[in-house]
Amino acid sequence: MFTEFTYATRPGSGRPNEDLVIAGPSWVVVLDGATAAAGVDSGCAHDVRWLVGRLGGALAGRLAGGDGAPLADVLEAAIEDTAAAHAGTCDLGNPDSPSATVALVRCAGGRVEYLVLGDSPVVLSTAGGGALVVSDDRLERLPGGRPYTVELVRRMRNAPGGFWVAAARPEAAREGVTGEVDAGALRGTGVFTDGVARLVDWYGWSWDSVLAELQGRGPGAVIEAVRELEAARGPVHGKRHDDATAVWGRLGEL
Repeated sequence: MFTEFTYATRPGSGRPNEDLVIAGPSWVVVLDGATAAAGVDSGCAHDVRWLVGRLGGALAGRLAGGDGAPLADVLEAAIEDTAAAHAGTCDLGNPDSPSATVALVRCAGGRVEYLVLGDSPVVLSTAGGGALVVSDDRLERLPGGRPYTVELVRRMRNAPGGFWVAAARPEAAREGVTGEVDAGALRGTGVFTDGVARLVDWYGWSWDSVLAELQGRGPGAVIEAVRELEAARGPVHGKRHDDATAVWGRLGEL
């Protein structure tokens, strides 16, 4: 079972933080809202933080109920609940409708289950000291390479051959990367938004070193390492600083 969750989260700029962490005794949810591109009409009366809050609440309610449904079923139902909450006021068919990445981890029956949808990785710390990385890199494999145009992202979001996120289409939940591991084989699990994954993707850290920092100095130190490198070396692409969230869930006997 999880015996402790610790986390840190920081906004990337003067804008409100669009990441969200919610945890219960046996599960954790991390969401990363997708900041809308300037001038894009989402067709929605609500901002990304509204979507993240509603989706997070729906996920927490279902996970706390503890019915043991597969994580893809849990996410699918939560997307349906969230879409229903604004179906009467918003154009849910708009491809630029507010969206979020999702990372779910649950410990049940001696197994650690995970679901990753979008670029918020789960990294499992093994009892032997290694890292098992669960990631969804489809956003990084769009045709043409970065920088992506707004039109390309619009066309490839939640589409076959593109990338998938939680927005208004419940079937996106079936596109998540899922699996499970024997809890006895793990020390714990790290969950991150892509603002922290920059350490590995851009700045040469290994996931082993991220986990060591996470367990040794804590989630806040991991985010501080990102900020120091961003300041010293700048971004590889996109915004200089992104919202950044790091979670450590320690496993053990209660």
